[in-house]
Amino acid sequence: MFDDPLTLARLQFALTAGTHYMFVALTLGLAPFILFGQLSATLRGDADRMRGVRFWGGLYVVNYAMGVLSGLMMELQLALNWSGLSDMFGHVFGAPLAVETMGAFFVESTFLGLWIFGWDRMGRWAHLACFGVVTATAYLSAYWVLVSNGVLRYPVGFRVEDGTAVLTDLSAVLANPSTLMALGHIALSALMLGGSVVIAVSAYHLARRHDPYGVFARGIRRGVAVFAAALLPTAAVGGAQFALYDVTPPASGATYSAQEIAAIEAEHDATSAMLVVGGLGDAFMMGFWTLMFFLAPVLLLAWPLRGLDRWSWLQWPLTLLPFLPYLASIAGWVVRETGRQPWAVEDVLTTADAMTDMSPGMAVASFSLFTLMFALLAAVTYALLVRYAVRGPDRGPLSPAEHEPKPPAAPAPTF
Repeated sequence: MFDDPLTLARLQFALTAGTHYMFVALTLGLAPFILFGQLSATLRGDADRMRGVRFWGGLYVVNYAMGVLSGLMMELQLALNWSGLSDMFGHVFGAPLAVETMGAFFVESTFLGLWIFGWDRMGRWAHLACFGVVTATAYLSAYWVLVSNGVLRYPVGFRVEDGTAVLTDLSAVLANPSTLMALGHIALSALMLGGSVVIAVSAYHLARRHDPYGVFARGIRRGVAVFAAALLPTAAVGGAQFALYDVTPPASGATYSAQEIAAIEAEHDATSAMLVVGGLGDAFMMGFWTLMFFLAPVLLLAWPLRGLDRWSWLQWPLTLLPFLPYLASIAGWVVRETGRQPWAVEDVLTTADAMTDMSPGMAVASFSLFTLMFALLAAVTYALLVRYAVRGPDRGPLSPAEHEPKPPAAPAPTF
């Protein structure tokens, strides 16, 4: 494996994209919880509910910051390892990514900064509106990324001229069925993930009988409601995508004849170990989904019996719940992306042609460096999230200032 630059480049992209998606999914999953939690607290004028908003918001901010760093490294990796894709599809594939980057950095980050530093400095409705913009731009960012991914998986809206893809139908690219179905699937699965994180953190504190403001009693109920409500729709939308990919994509200006396409795919089927990886991904995804399908009725039954608040035998295992949707999501992406191989752009550009020409030594160096950076980033993020989650509402990044130790009063001046 280490003497094959293509295999290393694909594995590197899989590892880094999977890690980055973990940050993205939690951002999308937590944002609606925080937004509607703040709306409820604002309408009620409830200080205890607002403490919950600050607590969950602190976890969101930590995750968001690390997601920005991983996104920058993802963009760098695309430029370094996949120059063939950029050379041919820069106008079609790269443009939506540029829009996403501009939106994330200049709109989402700006309003998130206003929200972070605007506590008690702006009107409560203006402060709420800031996070409304943050939530909307987070989902718009996901849409623009999936516009780029949709072109790869279901190529429409362009033609190839002199080896370069030229955009011919913007509406077809923006309304690509691959993009829209993937967006629905990811939005629902992210809500399910966000619900599972809220459940896990709330269950930890409830098991320790630590809930002075009612943050976690409310949190575990909201988390269970969203987790259970999103479970079946997520599976339904995800399954509907398979029907789309069973149809030959309407590639604009395919660079290979039908016979050449069949020969390339036949050779890939005969030699690629990624087929085994895709099969494993499918098995893991279905296994994790089965566990969640059995768990959801248990949680819904425990709710009216007050078990969510009182049953420690249920609460402690729930602290591990986020691993199920996380692993199912990663396995789903493996299935989706290995199903496209050997194509970077279906029937138009092979993965081998999309890759930058590099020596085995350069490929090993790139793989080692990026894998190390993403591993460190994931470990630091996990440690920070766990640290602040365990601390509770009074000691988080956005906790009210009155809970900080006050300095001793200065002696009165004498004259």
